[in-house]
Amino acid sequence: MARASRMSVLKRKRESEKAEKSARKREMRAMEKEVGEKKEPHSGEATADDLEAYGMVHEEEEEDEEEA
Repeated sequence: MARASRMSVLKRKRESEKAEKSARKREMRAMEKEVGEKKEPHSGEATADDLEAYGMVHEEEEEDEEEA
């Protein structure tokens, strides 16, 4: 019997976490709508700025910088 009780507690916990996550998403959408900025979808590709931030610059770009 204790097992069934514990399972229902865990189920309620999962449901409440799911509801909280949905509420956070609604709030974020409302904030984006107020500001007017749309979140750009992430393409998964690093930009040149990202590579520079990580210290990974292409060799061609480094050679051009050294010549200048």
